[in-house]
Amino acid sequence: MPKDKINGSKARPCVMVVEDDAAIRRSLQLLLRSRGYDVRAYASPRYALADKQNRDAACLIADLLLPGVDGLMLLSDLRADGWDGPAILISGYITPERRAQAAHTGFDAVLEKPVGDIKLVDTMSNLIASRKV
Repeated sequence: MPKDKINGSKARPCVMVVEDDAAIRRSLQLLLRSRGYDVRAYASPRYALADKQNRDAACLIADLLLPGVDGLMLLSDLRADGWDGPAILISGYITPERRAQAAHTGFDAVLEKPVGDIKLVDTMSNLIASRKV
């Protein structure tokens, strides 16, 4: 059976994760894979932007504070490159101003770290489902 199939019928949605903290990145990978998603995880926005294979991602989960390019600029660059999926910004440093900036940039949701597993997966699943309608 092809590795992109679940129960032999549905393609596994891919999630792009950009998080510079290795422990958080690995935790997100394990969580999302356990829920049936393929995951492309990157420690740096530079790597995510260079990998054109991730443009089929069903969703982006990005940290706000990243090396070089922050999460806001990452989404702007992905949008400029034609990616139009839903995006979730995660950060331990959310302020009302940053929340407004994230919305203006095109993030569909902003979640404060530490993010609960259920909250993250439910938010992501709902955003992906709403884009399929």
